[in-house]
Amino acid sequence: NIPVDENYVCFTRHEPVGVCGAITPWNFPLLMLVWKMAPALCCGNTLVVKPAEQTPLTSLHLGSLVKEAGFPPGVLNIVPGYGPTAGAALSMHPKVDKIAFTGSTEVGKLIKEAASKSNLKRVTLELGGKNPCIVCADADLDLAVDCAHQGVFFNQGQCCTAASRVFVEEQIYPEFVKRSVEYAKKRLVGDPFDFQTEQGPQIDQQQFDKILDLIESGKKEGAKLECGGLAMGDCGLFIKPTIFSEVTDNMRIAKEEIFGPVQPITKFKSLEEVIQRANNTEYGLTAAVFTKNLDRALTLASALQSGTVWINCYNSFFAQA
Repeated sequence: NIPVDENYVCFTRHEPVGVCGAITPWNFPLLMLVWKMAPALCCGNTLVVKPAEQTPLTSLHLGSLVKEAGFPPGVLNIVPGYGPTAGAALSMHPKVDKIAFTGSTEVGKLIKEAASKSNLKRVTLELGGKNPCIVCADADLDLAVDCAHQGVFFNQGQCCTAASRVFVEEQIYPEFVKRSVEYAKKRLVGDPFDFQTEQGPQIDQQQFDKILDLIESGKKEGAKLECGGLAMGDCGLFIKPTIFSEVTDNMRIAKEEIFGPVQPITKFKSLEEVIQRANNTEYGLTAAVFTKNLDRALTLASALQSGTVWINCYNSFFAQA
């Protein structure tokens, strides 16, 4: 209830949105589906899901389990298809009340445009990232190296929150690069069904070729290749864990979302400098700060233009948050 004049009663009523549409990505086909499905259904909505065309079987299998569990017909609907057809139809449909999309910034703009041209449906977009990971000279170096490594190489680098721009204070830069290379060279690449494997193949030929093209651009633009930089083996879409040092902000590997196992590492001199450089991007998804100084951590966290800022950790997610 909202306190108003005693002659009136004013309150807010929470109602289901109605028919929700979800367009999910290929990099986490189950997780992203559940993240969209659970809140929509718990709030009394129905859901139409358009899974990524690269990974439709995960969603279809979950749909069969939902049917087996006894969900009423029409509550959860799985509609495989391609983005320009099925995705566009869902975004434009006048009876869809909300659309939630996870994927590229380019496609996100198209979905928002489609929503505005149809019934002004509500839109939630979770798009790409070129996320800064800032390591100060006083940081726990072992922790920072480990978190930065996992932050960028997790899931073959195919993660929108990947730590794909590592800024290291110049006093510890050589040691950070050295330890990061040691980590990368130990990373076990191979069969994803082997529990010992740490890195499997990229999703498809298109993504594989894009990553290798960006790696080549790093070599040509003057970054120092510390390790990797090549495809691995004669078959499959495997790429060696790759690290570049001496990276400058105008290089493609420092500006474009790679979505692959590539770690660009650059150095900085001052907090003012690294804040300006970290924010000099069209993205604003996540960031991380490594330092033992709480004031410095909070100064950086408040200045970074990112939706999430981790301090002395990476990819830490909590349901309560």
